[in-house]
Amino acid sequence: MSRYDLVTPQGTKDLLFEQCSVRRAVQQKMTKKFSDRGFHEVITPGIEFFDVFDTSSRYLPQEIMYKLVDNKGRLLVMRPDNTTPIARLAATRLKNEPMPLRLYYHQNVYRVSPSLKGRSDETIQMGVELIGSGSAKADLEIIGMAASCLREFSPDYRIEIGHSGFFKILSESLPADRRTKRDIQKAIESKNYAALNDLLDSLEASEASAALKQLPRLFGGEEVFPAAAALFHDDRAREILDSLEKLYHNLKALGLGENIMLDLGLANSHDYYTGVIFTGYLQGIGEPVLSGGRYDNLLIEFGADLPAIGFGLDVDSVSKFLMEKDPSGRSRPADMLVHANEGYCIQALGYLSRKIAENNVCEYSCFDSVEDAKSYCKEKGIRELHIVDETTTIMGL
Repeated sequence: MSRYDLVTPQGTKDLLFEQCSVRRAVQQKMTKKFSDRGFHEVITPGIEFFDVFDTSSRYLPQEIMYKLVDNKGRLLVMRPDNTTPIARLAATRLKNEPMPLRLYYHQNVYRVSPSLKGRSDETIQMGVELIGSGSAKADLEIIGMAASCLREFSPDYRIEIGHSGFFKILSESLPADRRTKRDIQKAIESKNYAALNDLLDSLEASEASAALKQLPRLFGGEEVFPAAAALFHDDRAREILDSLEKLYHNLKALGLGENIMLDLGLANSHDYYTGVIFTGYLQGIGEPVLSGGRYDNLLIEFGADLPAIGFGLDVDSVSKFLMEKDPSGRSRPADMLVHANEGYCIQALGYLSRKIAENNVCEYSCFDSVEDAKSYCKEKGIRELHIVDETTTIMGL
């Protein structure tokens, strides 16, 4: 007896009608925006070898990956991340292309999410990767593009900018194992001050420990810079702070001042980030709908020493936001139903084609009687019934 033939697996769902339409509209907007900036689409396999994601600098907990085995016994995973496979692709098949590479993608990712968090295990992302440039110009371009993408959906958006280097520099001197450092990282990013203090208080007191306690509080506007300068005494941290300040002022010069915030507590769990990191929000959605950053050391693990920066947009979250913002944007009924009386099917289909060519949305009637066709129109909200025989009768409903 079938037990699961009427439901979808946990963490997945069917999409209907307007959900598909809104998602497609988001895809079309982003495709145009990316291609207008000279980015070219790439598609990587939905199934990758586990080895692609199994290194220390590409940290994704294996517990979140969907795994399977091929016919030779090799371990595979459903794609849990888009950046890493594109890095593999760029370092192999595209290694002889002129740099920088401008790539974009529109692909699903698959991750096992905790059941209580309400997130889908299958999500669709669109994003860009600028590979082969480590310049500040590249950082400015990509974050400016991220802002432009969010502005397509609402003027009420926010981008929070930080740098992966702050946490890495401060955590270097902590007398803690990798797991404890990762727990500290999670507490900082979630701004869980109680958990952060408990973790750091369990370690020997140090300047780094005191600075890490303050890291998630370094959030806001320009006032963050002097506060951080007073906290960071490492020359490397000061250098990072100076570069971040220049980037912030350049973004303000682009007119993004009201939409940009600093968050030095950003500490993304993807260990491949090496520089600036950022997240994007739309008003009313608590979770980020966009995230990205610089990852200068990832491609070298695939044999190509190339810097890179990029971001990904959560298409599902944006689609949900747009549907809640404008319920009237749901899929509309056809403009007309074309019904053929007995013996006039061919004429009716020709008539249907002509009406579609005139930019009408038309349905063809599968009913035997005009009365059944009328009833269907009323149920579906179709306002005109076109009846085809020797002549065509248009019936308003």
